[in-house]
This record gives sequence, structure tokens and C-alpha cells, in this order.
Amino acid sequence: MAKSFTLSKTNAVLNFTKYYCTSTIELLNTSAFKEFVTVHLKYLKRKQKPLYFELNEIESDDKQLVYDLIVMFKLLVVMDINLIKVVHTDYFKYMEKQKSLLEFVETMYDYWRSLERYALVYNSKSQKGIQNVHFIESHTDFENLILETYRTLSEKLQGKKNRVYRQLIAGVNAGIILNDYHLAHEKGVYDKLRQVPIIENIILHPPFITYPRRTTRDGIFKEVMVNPLEDISIDKNDFLCYPAKVGKYFCLIYFHKDFMSMGVTLANLFELAEVEYVKNTKPDLMYVFGIKDEEEKTCFYHDKDEDILIGYASYSEEFDYFGYMKKMILTLHNVKGIDEGGLPIHGAMALITMNNGQRKNVIIMGDSGAGKSETLEALRTLEDNGIRDIKIIFDDMGILFNEDNVIKAYGTEVGAFVRLDDLDAGYAYRTIDRSIFMNPDKVNARIVIPVASYEEIIAGYEIDLFVYANNYDADGKGIELFKDIDEAKQVFIDGARMAKGTTTEKGLVKSFFANPFGPVQRKNKTKKLIDEYFKLMKDNNIKVGQLKTRLGIKGLEHDGPHLAAIALLEELNK
Repeated sequence: MAKSFTLSKTNAVLNFTKYYCTSTIELLNTSAFKEFVTVHLKYLKRKQKPLYFELNEIESDDKQLVYDLIVMFKLLVVMDINLIKVVHTDYFKYMEKQKSLLEFVETMYDYWRSLERYALVYNSKSQKGIQNVHFIESHTDFENLILETYRTLSEKLQGKKNRVYRQLIAGVNAGIILNDYHLAHEKGVYDKLRQVPIIENIILHPPFITYPRRTTRDGIFKEVMVNPLEDISIDKNDFLCYPAKVGKYFCLIYFHKDFMSMGVTLANLFELAEVEYVKNTKPDLMYVFGIKDEEEKTCFYHDKDEDILIGYASYSEEFDYFGYMKKMILTLHNVKGIDEGGLPIHGAMALITMNNGQRKNVIIMGDSGAGKSETLEALRTLEDNGIRDIKIIFDDMGILFNEDNVIKAYGTEVGAFVRLDDLDAGYAYRTIDRSIFMNPDKVNARIVIPVASYEEIIAGYEIDLFVYANNYDADGKGIELFKDIDEAKQVFIDGARMAKGTTTEKGLVKSFFANPFGPVQRKNKTKKLIDEYFKLMKDNNIKVGQLKTRLGIKGLEHDGPHLAAIALLEELNK
């Protein structure tokens, strides 16, 4: 089993099954707390902080300083500071530096809260821990323990009680219940994944703010002809598995704990599969993220013998961006869908109920940054002007299937991965209680938020209006319908857009069918499917056009989607 506590540059992972503290003294006695104090002192030393040199004047040996600080903290918990000066004269030198000690406690607390903090519980183990205690209650108790410890130490050192108390998220940001049951696919090359724990439940404490090292994704995922899992080795203590329902397909996502924030964020985007479903269902897709190897790479492979699509990403800070997690999963989904006769759509779909009771099913297609999500959010602001309700079926990726010459659309995700920069200023605050934020202070800041139930996204919906999100053209009407189906196909196939900084691309760029996640990798098959589905749209009188979102035009980043929403509403009312 994994260690009781692991600490990296950005993460703190606590194994509640192996050890769980119930009192301040118990916390201060742990090896984890000693490690944490040591790391924080090293940080102060590395940064040449004046506080380090003030403490170093008391004790020059860092190991002894850590030992003394912890003893001091224990004494402060049970004794008055003046009594310590009298009874424990050996520590009188520390008492003369109360302000330095108080600053150390404050900076240590700030450092703790700057980390992404996770609690793990192994459901099938029976060691000393909290298996028989309700997991949510354990989070609350641990939160209170951290706050109590911090407040006790700070109030003793400042010599007075606080007058204002702030109930911050001081415990963990997320809790994960794990199980290690065996899966049906674990044979041959996949046997090495056998003992990686499977995520059973996740408890989030939003707002959850993460700071990935990158803010953009680069390139496309290439197919390889040799299984990338053949020669890898995996330490089961370094990885977790998120079992996801990705649209109609089942995907096992293995990720390294150093990328824990990306793994946990999956909970806001893809449906977490039930235990019995995971035990009894062979995966359609697999993704292993964070393998340490000599070459930095992302790729995918089709295991035709097992009929599983395998995604692979090596351990690298270059891939520390949620786009590398989400888009590989969607690439695997789309390739699988194309092979089964489906046409993947990079876009957003909404079921819009008008005030007269009519429902219109609309798909807005476009590559990253085209303005799909932004237009739908702008449409929400018009709900009092002719719209009764808007239900999102997919926000980024969906797929069309031909069912007896009727086109049905399905979603892939239960959440949305949206640019914070282009949303209405108040939107993030209205949804803060269930959101995961990524680099909110940087360009291409993102928010991941649940938007639909799994049952809703896989119900299958007919289409009334299918439009391409044109974010670069300010001329003409807000929405233009095509009369010529060949002209329409060409616009959709070209996939033109003004790059918005979501990738490393700049300026006006093109991407085949506005979708580098599957159609590019299966170009010939996709071309045939485009011909088939666009003919079906014509035969079924589905309106096809382009919507001028203007999101890529400077100065129209907010007004553009709003104007597009108005034009879309006018068309729906016809």
C-alpha cells in the first residue's frame, strides 16, 4: 500500500487508511508533520528568506531546529507560553523569538494551503484507519483538526485570541475512495496494470483551484503500430485508475499521482462508472498518463486482437495541461466511433425549449476557441426573450450515428471545459460552488463544470439545426443557411478559425472537419461519413448553416457571441 504521506512540489497526498489523526498532539507526532516542517524550512532557506536566518540564529543545525520547533509546538498546545519559559528553560531562547515563531507558523500554514491536498482511502483494506468511519465526516473532522492546530499555535504565540475566524478549506481539496478489485481485461500486456487501485468515489471541496504548468496543448495525437504498453513498468503505488463512461464507450484512465489534479478533474467531466459496471465490463478504451520513459511522447494504438484503443502519454511537465488528458480520451472515443460508422462532431449541442413549447435541437460545430460554448452561454442570458429552457447535451464533443436513416446525436461528457476569459464576467462566480479552476490568473484560464447527467447525454437526439461556428468573419448576417449542400460540406471540412490561444497555433488556421481528435487520424473513413451524413441532413430537411460568433475578432470577444445568440434566437423563432 502507498505511504501514509507523500509530498511533491505541488501535491500533498494523505493515506487515511494507513494513518488518520484525531488530535493535535497526534498530528504533531507524525512523521508526516516532521517531513512537512523540514520541507518548509528548506524552502525558506532556498529562497533566502529573512525568517530562515532569524531562526538559524537560535539553532544553526537544521535537523535540530526542526526537532526543536516541533517540541515547541507540542508545548504550546498544552501549556501557557509564560509557563514554558519557566518550566522548559532549554527553550527560552525560542520564547525570545515569538514573532519569528509566529511568522513560521503563518508561512507554514500558507504553504500547506498552497498545495493541492488529497486524501485516499482504500476500501478493501482492514488496517488501522477509518474504514468504518464515514468518509465525508472524516474530511470535516480533519478540516477542523488543521484549523484547530493552526489557531491554537498562532493565538498562543500572538498572546491573544483572534476576533475574526475564517473557515477556509484547510483540510484536503478532494478525497478519493479506492478499491483494488481485478478487472476482466487484465491479461497479457495489461497484467502490469492489475494492482493499480480503481477510483470508486470522489469527494470534491470546490472551488478547487489548480495551477498546471502549461496553459495550452500542442499538435495532434498520432497512431503507432506497436502497443506502447509493451515495455513499460508501473509501480502500483504511483498510479490510480479513473473508470469513465465516455459517451457510449467505457474507458479506463490510469494516471500518475503527480498529475492528481488532472485525474480528479475528470470527475467534473466524465461519468464515474459504478463498481459493478467496472467489474463486469470489458473496456473499449484505455489511457495511461504519466509513464516515465526516455522519450517524451503522446500516441495511441489500436489493439485489434482485444479490440481496445490504447492512449499513452509519458511523464513530462510539457503535458501538464488538462487538454492532454481530455483530448486524448476524446480522440480514442472518436476513432472508435468512426470505425463503427459514427461521425464525431467537435462542437456543442443544446436542446432549446421555446416559450411556445416547441423544442429545437441545435448543434454548433467548431474547433477550439470558435465560440461554441460562449454562444450557448450568451443564449442563456436571452431566456426571458423567447426561450423557456436550455439543456446542454454536449459542450465540446459529440457523435452522430445513422439509425435507420435518421441521424441521432449523442454526447461524450457530463461537464464542460471552458475558457474563463471569454465567459460572462459573473458566470464563474455563479457556478463557483461546483467548479474546478485552472490557472485563473493566466491567459487561456479554464473552468471545468458539470452541465448534464449521463442519462441525458446518451439518450440520442434528432437535429433541427446544424451550424458551423465562424469566429473570424464579421461581414454579413449573424447566421447564414446554406442552399448548396456541397458548399456547406466544404466550409465544415475546411474547419477554419482564428486561433484563440487554446493551442500553440496563431492567426487564421484550418483543421480537417474542425476536429483533430479522430477525423484527422481516420481521414478517408471520415470523408465517406461526411458525404453520408450531409446527404441525410438534406434528405431529412435539417437546416445547415454558419453562425458568426466573431470570437476571434479583437474587440468582439464578448459582444460577438452575444450577437450570434440573438441571430440564433431569431432563426429558431421562424
